Amino acid sequence: MHNGVQMPYFGLGVYLSQDGDEVSNAVKTALNHGYRHVDTASIYNNEKGVGQGIRQSNIARDEVFVVSKVWNSDQGYDTTLKAFDATLARLDLDYLDLYLIHWPKGELSKETWKAMERLYREKRVKAIGVSNFLQHHLEHLLQTAEIVPMVNQMEFHPYLVQQDLVEFCRERNIQYEAWSPMMQGHIFKLPEFQQLAKKNKKTIAQIVLRWDLQKGVVTIPKSSKPERIVSNSEIFDFELTDDDVLLLDRLDRGKRFGPDPDNFDF
Repeated sequence: MHNGVQMPYFGLGVYLSQDGDEVSNAVKTALNHGYRHVDTASIYNNEKGVGQGIRQSNIARDEVFVVSKVWNSDQGYDTTLKAFDATLARLDLDYLDLYLIHWPKGELSKETWKAMERLYREKRVKAIGVSNFLQHHLEHLLQTAEIVPMVNQMEFHPYLVQQDLVEFCRERNIQYEAWSPMMQGHIFKLPEFQQLAKKNKKTIAQIVLRWDLQKGVVTIPKSSKPERIVSNSEIFDFELTDDDVLLLDRLDRGKRFGPDPDNFDF
């Protein structure tokens, strides 16, 4: 990231993983099979289990990149500071590696960002960023921001590339990150992925995750099943050709499977 902190290009997402044994076992499995990046959020209601999984693994805390996010109802200066304290308490950690604004909330997000800048300067978090911010949201935030966000976590997959936004972030050294890389399961129905999976002797999931990495996009596929957690990580022993990447790029149709950052009611 632009502040010199290293962020693993690949991690485990825990959205919809239930707190307790399900999420802690997923985190423990991931860390013990080479993952070094775990992404959660206060709204996921599983931060306590994530923290347990980290402690139960064989991996030292300083080797794990831990991410959480401030939820919309907690945005604002004082409420963000309180939400951060609550997140650390649930995780039972002394610091976070990355803290994100989960969704853009106009002027309120400017106040949230001021609080996050304070947390960063106090070294309670190693990096700060945003999630689901389109270009105009970023431009609005940057009007008053003293620190440029280190990360923008977006819905990103072959049906929703948003290359203009990718370039906007790249020009400002904002690391792009993908959520929902599997298109909520729709990826498995596409013949182009079936073709490339056969050609490379890899799974469809491995093909799209490899595509993410070759696009320079951090990716955090979610799973609670040990075999899938392990399989998803086996993407560093092959490369897609330039033509393969172009084939997948051409699938872009601006289609979302998640909420629209310009039109959501939560």
